[in-house]
Amino acid sequence: MESFLFQAAIYLAAAALCVPLAVRFGLGSVLGYLVAGVLIGPITGLVGSETESLQHFAEFGVVMMLFLIGLELEPKALWDMRRRLLGLGFGQVVLTVGVVMAAAMFFGFAWQPALGIGMIFALSSTAIVMQTLEEKDLTSTRGGRSAFSVLLAQDIVVIPMLAIMPLLAVGSMTGNAGSGGDGHGGEAAPMGDGESARMVAEVTTWVSSLPGWGAALATVGAVAIVILGGHYLTRPMFRFAGHARLREMHTVVSLLFVIGVAVLMSLVGLSPALGTFLAGVVLANSEFRHELEADIQPFKGLLLGLFFITVGAGIDFGTLAGAPFVVLAIVVSLMVAKGVILYLLAVFARLKGRDRVLFTLSLAQAGEFGFVLSSVALQDGVIAQEVSDILLLSIALSMLLTPLLFIAYERISAHKSVDDAEQDDDIDEQAEVIIAGVGRFGQVVHRMLQGAGLRSVVLDRDMDTIQLLRKFGIKTYLGDPTRPELLEAAGISKAKVIVVALDNKTDAIRLVRMAKEANPDIHVVARAYDRVHVYELYRAGADQIVREMFDSSLRAGRYVLEQMGWSETDAYEARDAFFRHDRQAMLELAKLWEPGVPITDNSAYAEKAREFSKGLENALLTRFGEDAEAAEAAKQANRSDDDKSEAS
Repeated sequence: MESFLFQAAIYLAAAALCVPLAVRFGLGSVLGYLVAGVLIGPITGLVGSETESLQHFAEFGVVMMLFLIGLELEPKALWDMRRRLLGLGFGQVVLTVGVVMAAAMFFGFAWQPALGIGMIFALSSTAIVMQTLEEKDLTSTRGGRSAFSVLLAQDIVVIPMLAIMPLLAVGSMTGNAGSGGDGHGGEAAPMGDGESARMVAEVTTWVSSLPGWGAALATVGAVAIVILGGHYLTRPMFRFAGHARLREMHTVVSLLFVIGVAVLMSLVGLSPALGTFLAGVVLANSEFRHELEADIQPFKGLLLGLFFITVGAGIDFGTLAGAPFVVLAIVVSLMVAKGVILYLLAVFARLKGRDRVLFTLSLAQAGEFGFVLSSVALQDGVIAQEVSDILLLSIALSMLLTPLLFIAYERISAHKSVDDAEQDDDIDEQAEVIIAGVGRFGQVVHRMLQGAGLRSVVLDRDMDTIQLLRKFGIKTYLGDPTRPELLEAAGISKAKVIVVALDNKTDAIRLVRMAKEANPDIHVVARAYDRVHVYELYRAGADQIVREMFDSSLRAGRYVLEQMGWSETDAYEARDAFFRHDRQAMLELAKLWEPGVPITDNSAYAEKAREFSKGLENALLTRFGEDAEAAEAAKQANRSDDDKSEAS
């Protein structure tokens, strides 16, 4: 027990030291965790062989991460990704396997181990990429969504790769394919020698011994259980747990659901990460979605951090010292080759600017699934021990370099021009409130809604503003709000309110018209630049119009009245009376306003404006004039008393 606590203290201390420093210097938390692992592993030797078994446990963080990602995606959004899954995802895997296989055969490998090496290197790191995209709020960009599609496709192809690997055996060593308890696919490894471990082993063996049609039926049955269970079992489970009136019981149920799905997927030979992702998609519209997110999120973060530490701690610098040029050449060649393939796929998918750079650099590494396939390949005699050691080290080093590639992306994108019309983000969520424009005006509206617990879809076409807001955790989509397809993706047809806060007056008017045409029942709150802009927005169909300087000017006027001797109550009532009078005047004058005719040349408008101005003055003097005179007299009396006191 003492040894376990000591090891736990080492891991936690390394994370507490390295991660804040890495984040402070802009390197990201992932690199901090990796450096922490290197520090306590290869450098100081504080941890040893236990990191391998610990890594299998920590990889469950990837399972939880994909479950949370699934919760953010509705089934419709997943269906919309099908082209990217097929084109980008499977295209990347096939091309990378082919290129790496050809290179391995060029250096003397037979085609079987060359194919195995190609499959090992074709996969990227879901854990590092998704964690970093989430930290930097890049998941909603087109490049981020495309990267996620590739990672999801890779999770799918792991299943046939595990099935193919034993068929490639060329040596005397043969064995059963399995992940050895990796948590990502293949057979589920027993966690001990008890009855439960024996039962798991028996079920797994029975499923693997089924004929092809039987295994397919078991797979379909497992998926059906996940879908039906998500729809019909979660509600009674949470209600039953709620009767205990203990907050931790909801956490227990949430963990039970995720772990149960992972176990079920493992038993039938599917990837637990893929299964929990599917479960998340099923529950995306559930009323328990936010509760599940809140319960799972802390465990996901801790387990992923632990996984990154074990990767760093597992880097074998002895192997690197024995063949430094070989290892470094493999790592550089792999990342360059994958980068070129990804860049060509980005061109094919019409990704441009920052999205193309992000897609290329984010997926150029090998990933944690490579550890799984490498161990299976070694177990089945596909590759030799020396080759496996070099492959594992190459995978770990490429993962270690990935955070640096994201830093390079930020440097490149900071100096890269963007064509907004071509760089619109893929909007993957809808809400009852849409905010178009997040300058100083739109930000305040968004923060107020957020504080009230209301979700909104925020659109803006200024990349600098969006990058600034994302640094403060405000999820914003890049795109021109006046584009009909973007409005439709944001849910304009079902939204209740749209806030039009665009700087360009003409675009604001056009957006109001478009919103009303797409959804006649939507309530439009629009920001106006000046009085004439108010009339234009009114004609376009805006329901409520706010002049950008009007309310702040009223507050300033109230402060002046208070300093001139008015009571706080009277000053506020005067401000309120002015607001009501001006609002009524605006409604009346809007009927007399003529587009294209300056208001100075509109005699009817000018006459009506003078009437309202005189009426306002009379109303305020009648209501507050006597109070103001009394306040001024009292002030003069006080000054007189002060003068007398000083004279005496």
